[in-house]
Amino acid sequence: MKKQLRISILLVFSIFTIISCKDISTNKEHPGLEKASYVEKNFDKKEVTITMRDGIKLHTSIYSPKDKSKKYPILLLRTPYSSKPYGEDRFPKKIGPNKYMMEEGYIVVYQDVRGRWMSEGTYDNMRPYIPNKTSDKDIDESTDTYDTIDWLVKNVENNNGKVGIWGISYPGFYASYATLDAHPALKAASPQACIGDFFFDDFHHNGAYMLSYFRATSLFGTIKDQPTDTAWYKLPKLPTEDQYQFFLDAGPLSNLNKYFQYDTPDQKGLRNNDDVDDVFWKELKDHPNYDSVWQKKGLIQHLKNVKPTVATMIVGGWFDAEDLYGPLETYKTIENHNPDNYNTMVFGPWDHGGWSRTRPQNIVGNYYFGDSISDFFQKNIESRFFEHFLKKEGDHNSGLPEAYVFDSGKKAWSTFSSWPPENSSKEILYLSTDQKLTSNREPLVPVIFVSDLKRPVPYTEDIKTVFTPRKYMTDDQRFAARRPDVLVFETEVLDQDMTLSGDILARLKVATTGTDADWIVKIIDVHPAGAKSDHDGMQKHLKMSNYHLMVRSEVMRGKFRNSFSVPEPFVPNQVTDVNIKLQDVFHTFKKGHKLQVQVQSTWFPLIDLNPQTFVPNIFKAEESDFKTQTHSVFTSSSIEFKVLK
Repeated sequence: MKKQLRISILLVFSIFTIISCKDISTNKEHPGLEKASYVEKNFDKKEVTITMRDGIKLHTSIYSPKDKSKKYPILLLRTPYSSKPYGEDRFPKKIGPNKYMMEEGYIVVYQDVRGRWMSEGTYDNMRPYIPNKTSDKDIDESTDTYDTIDWLVKNVENNNGKVGIWGISYPGFYASYATLDAHPALKAASPQACIGDFFFDDFHHNGAYMLSYFRATSLFGTIKDQPTDTAWYKLPKLPTEDQYQFFLDAGPLSNLNKYFQYDTPDQKGLRNNDDVDDVFWKELKDHPNYDSVWQKKGLIQHLKNVKPTVATMIVGGWFDAEDLYGPLETYKTIENHNPDNYNTMVFGPWDHGGWSRTRPQNIVGNYYFGDSISDFFQKNIESRFFEHFLKKEGDHNSGLPEAYVFDSGKKAWSTFSSWPPENSSKEILYLSTDQKLTSNREPLVPVIFVSDLKRPVPYTEDIKTVFTPRKYMTDDQRFAARRPDVLVFETEVLDQDMTLSGDILARLKVATTGTDADWIVKIIDVHPAGAKSDHDGMQKHLKMSNYHLMVRSEVMRGKFRNSFSVPEPFVPNQVTDVNIKLQDVFHTFKKGHKLQVQVQSTWFPLIDLNPQTFVPNIFKAEESDFKTQTHSVFTSSSIEFKVLK
């Protein structure tokens, strides 16, 4: 029941993020409550519309401390998920990035971005950045942020002239965007779980369509024509609680078009199956490759020119299913191209937005990482960052390290002066015929499995429907290891700790009887037989004994192995190189554990089914294109790690 309630809350307020304004219960909304919230007691609320340079007005809610005896910095969050509650007499229970900052004195501002909720204009899902603007008509999220900050510092009483911006997930994207052509008053930005590129975050991973995000599509693709304080989009409902079976029965992606046709009764039957009203679904199915549409929407490439006047702290979760690529690439790009900037990273044992929560135990799925980890971040890292740059000296001597990272194996924080740590070195393990990972490279020998599209490998053993999957990132992978279409390779029991620190590269040599295939690689921490559960929240059918913890995983759609823009078919039965970059980890495989690698070709319905026959556009594939094929992974394939010395 609690899980259902949590999912319902996420559906209403946000699919990809948990922002601090999610709980809007007040005594005005619920007269039975006796006490007003802390926010209502200590802040004045004002709602304004701020006019952008092209005349569009954006709805903005301003929470100012009632104590007017001093000046305060401004904290800004820009969101497509609503700045609710609307009305100057309605207050949320909490505001700002965390409870400590709420109580420490900031002016907190929430804004509906262009085209969303109570703001005017047309929404553009990841609006492209315009580097060289020539007129006031050249607007993007950087100009909207600039104009907003300019208005705030000139019109909000008791502000000290300094502004910080933060946000999780999509609001994190807007926080990253704010650093481009930044307003002089913007001194600190913390993009958190920030989307970086939709071809590698959220809706795609290395070109593979994330079918599990299907129901989230209409949240971004239903365009409204006027401001509204109620949801104007409809989210598809599945007629079953078995998501695996639903998508298997649905067949090709083209059969899902009907969920994005918003016909009135008298229009039904007057249009063909390809017609859809949802602009984002249309964008997805009309642009299957990394073409100019996706390239223009990507923000990472523009972060080479972040102003040195803006300090950045990038935050992410090692087990974030939605946005892991974005924050890692955001940090690395700013770091590599802006050497004079203050730029740091914080990564902890969290799922999407987990660092903003207040529950004491830090659990992702079935796996427990410790207590008060999010509270530690909020109090000792996040609050300290903003205080230094908005209230104190604002120089590079913040007292915070370059990299604050949590070892998800040792379950402890570490700090480093660079990321990856300087004392990391590359090590290579090879796949062998006896299902071992070894330092010795063997001759080219195929390890063969059949990929049956009528029985694809599930990404979880749970029978349920989810809006966006999260739990699977730490799921026990024994259910997959015991399938014949999942290849398993592992080390001997480790006689000493081995800490992986940085990205992982799988260099596969493969072949297929077909002309396309997906290749999925998972890095697994196999726990010893004597391991005991350290919390009571684990699913009843599982035991920590021999638990197969998924530490990192990634997919590569085979036709994109050489270029995401120009797909290529495989030559049947020809040995082919497929390289897969897995995102960074900081994980110690402890003495007594084993490091395991799983290789498979389906991961359903996390990603859609590859027909295993080359088609130019998988969104237009037909039933006849889908064929069972035999795949080979060769023993000279390798996994490259960075190991902390």
